[in-house]
Amino acid sequence: MPDIRVRDAAHLLGVSDDTVRRWIAAGALAAHRDAAGRRVIDGAELAAFARSHADAPDDPLSGGRSARNRFTGLVTAVTSDTVMSQVELQCGPHRVVSLMSTEAVRELGLEPGSIAVAVVKATTVLVETP
Repeated sequence: MPDIRVRDAAHLLGVSDDTVRRWIAAGALAAHRDAAGRRVIDGAELAAFARSHADAPDDPLSGGRSARNRFTGLVTAVTSDTVMSQVELQCGPHRVVSLMSTEAVRELGLEPGSIAVAVVKATTVLVETP
């Protein structure tokens, strides 16, 4: 497993370096020293920590769905013309952009400040590494 430096772990978790250091000091997150003496976190340990501390907003909609990728967020921008619209949501640390008809935007009452759920159902998900 790769070792991840404290600074990089903080960036990935969306917190400050000091917060990661406090979690390490409190024993909530395990770290060790690499060959250069830098404090690092095992990649698998960080992934498990991130998953266990993910704080997704409550989904205001109820009922069963086949799509598992649901992101509750705040509408931050709507750009419309007569036919199509671009709707931007801020879902925690993630920006989600959707293209839809302007008619759908009107019917859903989407405007900056609205709460909405982005549902992503895709047959292809690309994964890249640095």
